[in-house]
Amino acid sequence: MATFEVTFKDRTVEMIDGADAYQQENQMTTFFATRGERRVVDCWSTRLASFCTTEILIIRRLGRQPESATSRIPRPA
Repeated sequence: MATFEVTFKDRTVEMIDGADAYQQENQMTTFFATRGERRVVDCWSTRLASFCTTEILIIRRLGRQPESATSRIPRPA
């Protein structure tokens, strides 16, 4: 699990701890905790927080990255 830092248009910052993912749901952006090894947002996910999408300026993921996001690109010999 990671922490997301959400910066809003008015420059306030909200920290979302324990979230694995986020997605837009209509006019809201919702942060989720997924179950165990599942890396998808589905009916087993827990909603942690929702914010009006038009008010969000920046979303940053803090903490550990999934292994697939940190894969190395081989250098030519």
